[in-house]
Amino acid sequence: MSTSVVGIIGSGNIGKDVGQLATAAGLPVVIANSRGPEALGELVAEWGDTASADTVVGAIERADIVVLALPFGAYEALPKVSLSGKVIVDATNYYPDRDGMIAELAEGATTSTEFLSGQWPGARVVKGLNNVDFIRLPQLARPAGSPERTALPVAGDDAEAKAQVVAFLDAIGFDTLDLGGLAEGRRSQPDTPIYVTPYFRPAEPPAEDPMQAFVTALPVPVPLAQARELAAATGA
Repeated sequence: MSTSVVGIIGSGNIGKDVGQLATAAGLPVVIANSRGPEALGELVAEWGDTASADTVVGAIERADIVVLALPFGAYEALPKVSLSGKVIVDATNYYPDRDGMIAELAEGATTSTEFLSGQWPGARVVKGLNNVDFIRLPQLARPAGSPERTALPVAGDDAEAKAQVVAFLDAIGFDTLDLGGLAEGRRSQPDTPIYVTPYFRPAEPPAEDPMQAFVTALPVPVPLAQARELAAATGA
């Protein structure tokens, strides 16, 4: 994992979190967004010498692992050919009100990551990094062996790709719960027991403003055993 290049597509909150954690772990990072590499100079300078910016195609081609830190609906703009053969961490979530109505997703006929995998022939897609909010993600990272280490769920049909993602998450500070095949990613989608809320608790006294309460909430480590129980609570 130490020589793997991490490509991050998207420079929003989650993209910034992942880049921060990866560069802190000594991993080379290349980030891209829709505005082009010239818009990312300040960010990569902050991350240090192991970070660089590129075009979306350039970042994907240079990366060993590609983290999609984008709104779900942005998938249509991604280059299908460049994604073929790549290990992709799908950190997106589908929200109909934001991303538009997709019948098979709204009806639960398939998961959002299975849907994306079907758009990109040859891509090695793994669901991950989608169920923790951007404030708690960097706060919860811990070294291997820490009693306060948090587990994050992953799901994927490609065992080798999933193993690479597990190694990546370990490097940036997290244990992993293997949910199984890509279809089991439904267990970490929005409105499931393991989605976002287990990873924080309100500060005392709680803020009256909902947004302020969310921002000031305290991180709560979720160890592997608890993550397993939460994922199982989704049901069959």
